[in-house]
Amino acid sequence: MARKYFGTDGIRGKVGVSPITPDFVMRLGYAAGKVLAKSELGSTNKPTVLIGKDTRISGYMLEAAMEAGFAAAGVDVMLSGPMPTPAIAYLTRALRLSAGVVISASHNPYDDNGIKFFSSQGSKLGDEVELAIEAELEREMQCVSSDKLGKAKRLSDAHGRYIEFCKSTYPNELDLRGLKIVVDCANGAAYDIAPHVFHELGAEVIAIANQPNGFNINDKVGATAPDALTLAVRANHADLGIALDGDADRLIMVDKNGKVIDGDQLLYLMVLDRLSQAPVAGVVGTLMTNMAVELALQKKGIAFARAKVGDRYVLELMQQNGWVLGGEGSGHLLCLDKHTTGDGIVSALQVLSALKRQGKNLDQCFDDLELFPQVLINVRVKAGYDWQANTRLMEEKKQVEAELAGQGRVLIRASGTEPLIRVMLETSDATLAQTLARRLADCI
Repeated sequence: MARKYFGTDGIRGKVGVSPITPDFVMRLGYAAGKVLAKSELGSTNKPTVLIGKDTRISGYMLEAAMEAGFAAAGVDVMLSGPMPTPAIAYLTRALRLSAGVVISASHNPYDDNGIKFFSSQGSKLGDEVELAIEAELEREMQCVSSDKLGKAKRLSDAHGRYIEFCKSTYPNELDLRGLKIVVDCANGAAYDIAPHVFHELGAEVIAIANQPNGFNINDKVGATAPDALTLAVRANHADLGIALDGDADRLIMVDKNGKVIDGDQLLYLMVLDRLSQAPVAGVVGTLMTNMAVELALQKKGIAFARAKVGDRYVLELMQQNGWVLGGEGSGHLLCLDKHTTGDGIVSALQVLSALKRQGKNLDQCFDDLELFPQVLINVRVKAGYDWQANTRLMEEKKQVEAELAGQGRVLIRASGTEPLIRVMLETSDATLAQTLARRLADCI
């Protein structure tokens, strides 16, 4: 059964346009609450859900709607206020709650928003649960009797709990003393958390984009716009920079020279650090992972597998193979022996521990990894556009692949979070990659 509302990362869209409207989100809360209530049958405990959000102005409206829907279904609610997405995953598991909900559109602009769900184990919901919620959405919304209504309360110590959790993923025998770090919080959910984590471990921290106003989340800052971080690292003569996105599940870093280090490179560095301590069975990337990473890992005898783009698919393949490391070039990095989901702060701490153990600066870690030039062009389209039905594009794709003659890769895919078609071309010649990618994009 095809999903009607859920994409690769929850439900997302423009605020005020279906499905990101107060009435739909209230019905979504009710539908999710009914599904949870069924799963709790036979239990003496009332289902309880934790709701967190990022810093978008629309979060207030959608939080209230979601809370009302859960209450109508007889589900209690705990409210954390602005919190990173991975923090909600952790707190849901730590507090033994029935589920977690995050109101966020991640790296998107402020006028988008979305809803993500986490299971009681702190992992993203399985397909069968999302389909059950969608089926419930097709039914008329009702309300339990007054004596069974859910109620809400504020989780007052959420920040402190999560800060301590993040710190616990960093080795006890190490600290960050002597490091000057710029932390770009993207004016998002980690604005009052990330700087504290790195400071409390000993680093000198310079925080930027940590003054959210409801409208400036991801606005020319954060993991998707690292120029601000590059300038700040250079201006402050910092050792490195850390950029999160709006909900803090992505990580991009900048070395002391201002060079951007993407998720593929960070994953490679984390793998090498683990390899220095114990064997690494395998690593999961995506169809977008740079081919140079795959080849470098294979030289070291480490298996590499590609999942579809999206951290949920990376996680699924990691779990199938019993591997603990995986990620995407966009900065979604997973360390399953540290957390159940991608976490920008935790991933940054894994990179920093690798640097401390090796006694190196970030700019000294990639001498044996020369990434292939990779061109990505995003083409905005109407919702529901079927790129595979574009015969001109399909013919051009065959022609481009013939010209590459096995010395490069072409990947065309629809974004799972925005109305975009992404055209990626990878080959050793940067100019050729740009030319061929533009030819394909022009067909859309």
